[in-house]
Amino acid sequence: MRKIMLSVALAAGLAAVAACNTVQGAGEDVSAAGDAVSDAARDAKN
Repeated sequence: MRKIMLSVALAAGLAAVAACNTVQGAGEDVSAAGDAVSDAARDAKN
């Protein structure tokens, strides 16, 4: 499970770095990455 969460976080981080052109865009990307990690954790718990 740890590998899955790490993979999700890494993918989200790479997407954030590739997609953020402004500070607002970076904030949105970080928020989306946090949501993805939260969803993965919720799925792992169930």
